[in-house]
Formats: sequence, C-alpha cells, structure tokens
Amino acid sequence: MAIKRTQAAWRRPGMGLAAVACLVLTSLAQAADRQDPAAVQAQAERFLQTQTGGLPGKVTIQVQAPRAALPACSALDAFQPAGSRSMGKTTVGVRCLAPTRWTVYLPAQVRVIGSYVVTREPLPANHILSAADLTLREGDLGSLPADVATHADDLPGYRTVSGLAAGAPLRNALLRPPLAVQQGQTTRLVLNGPGFSVQSEGQALANASRGDRVRVKTPSGEVVSGVAQDGQQVVVSF
Repeated sequence: MAIKRTQAAWRRPGMGLAAVACLVLTSLAQAADRQDPAAVQAQAERFLQTQTGGLPGKVTIQVQAPRAALPACSALDAFQPAGSRSMGKTTVGVRCLAPTRWTVYLPAQVRVIGSYVVTREPLPANHILSAADLTLREGDLGSLPADVATHADDLPGYRTVSGLAAGAPLRNALLRPPLAVQQGQTTRLVLNGPGFSVQSEGQALANASRGDRVRVKTPSGEVVSGVAQDGQQVVVSF
C-alpha cells in the first residue's frame, strides 16, 4: 500500500525526490510501529496446541488473524477467556505486556477427530449399562457436548437418567454412577465430628450412587443422613 501511494505521489506535478523519500520513510516508520498480525495469530495457535496436547485423536487448529492495526509488541501472551472450550468454536485472547498494553480476542476453530461412545440400541431410563450396549463412533469431538464419553470400558454399571435413542452419544450428564449403597442392605456408618470418628452399622432406606445423600436407620431406630461411598458405606458429618 505504501508503494502505491508513493507511485501516485511521484506522478503528481511538482513532486520532487525529497518529497518522495519523505513519504517512503514515513510509511516505513508507520509499519515499524505496528504489530505483525501473523505473529499474533501464531501466538494464539501455539497456545491452543499446548492446551490440546493431551486430547485423544487428530487435532487441527485454525485461528483468525486480527483485522485491526495494533501497536508493535515485544512481549505477547496468549490466554483463553473464562468459560471458553478447548475444542470446537472458541476464542483465544492475546495481550501485549510491553512496551504498551493491549488485548485482542481471536475466533478459533479446534477440530479433534477421535472416538466417542454411542448406544447400540434404544435404551430405557434407569437402564444399567453393559458392554453389549455400547460401541464407538469416530467424529469431530469439538462439535459434540463437552461431557461426551470417550472410553467405553469405564461405563458398564452406570445407569441411564432418561431413555436414549440408538446411536445417541453418551454424555456424563445423562448417566448416573453405579450404586454404592442399596436399599435394605446393611450399611457401614462412619460418624465424623470435631475430634472424633466412630463406625457403626445401619440399614439404608434408599438406593444411592457415590456422592449422593442417603438416609440410614440405626439399630436404635434413629434415622441419620450422610453421603454414600463405595462398598455400602455412608459418611455422616456432625
């Protein structure tokens, strides 16, 4: 663009060599004061490559270069805004730390081609998963919900929260972990309080998965509420 302006100026009547040289020097000085957009783009790409290094599958990254002119920067730092995903359509921030401070946000697309878990057949609600219910499918994980399951071996024993269609991607939000405590079974109670921990037994009054709250009836008839743990155990905190 600077060359075109210089050529146009050279064609003007009465424009001498000194004036042309002045225009060239001014144009070069302005270019030196501006940040190379490709360097900003590359900084964002390197950041995303680091962030996605541990993801399963083949990763491809596209980052849009900044469109606005930015002041020259000697210290670039890339980051991801709170709430942004590392896959799919996302945003990367690049800020200048010196000599001046500025921040620009760049749209990006991260594609991760890998395997995810789907159902072989339609499944009803509260169904306990087995290996026969599951299969793997390959696709862009970035276009799927963030909590999609990618390891089928981890899912047998989990229960469906609602009915699922055949071929539906399995999401953690649609599954409940295996039962840790079963209703009517003898349950080990761990009673924790300031400076003490006592173990006792009781009877669970409902089914519960790990981390769920569940009520337990003690031998004396008292009903207490605690958090279910693996192995038919409930922890009660005072």
